[in-house]
Amino acid sequence: MFLRKINGPRSVTLPDGSILTRADLPPPTTRRWVASRKATVVTAVIHGLITRDDALTTYDLSDAEFAEWEIALMQHGRDALKTTALQKYRQP
Repeated sequence: MFLRKINGPRSVTLPDGSILTRADLPPPTTRRWVASRKATVVTAVIHGLITRDDALTTYDLSDAEFAEWEIALMQHGRDALKTTALQKYRQP
């Protein structure tokens, strides 16, 4: 089996014991961001699978947008990343 050389780890173990790999990340061409994809990218950055700069570049995200996802996930969980729940969890 041939493995491409990459910078950083290929997988990380999350606090709940599950393993997150680079294969679990959404494809770079993703344009429809559902809550689970947002959570996967933010979790990958938090646990060191990819860097924040790599995530912003790969997925063409702004720093402000990613910061909002990060705050919502940390404070309220995955449900706060749903588009329909924005007003419920938004800070005044």
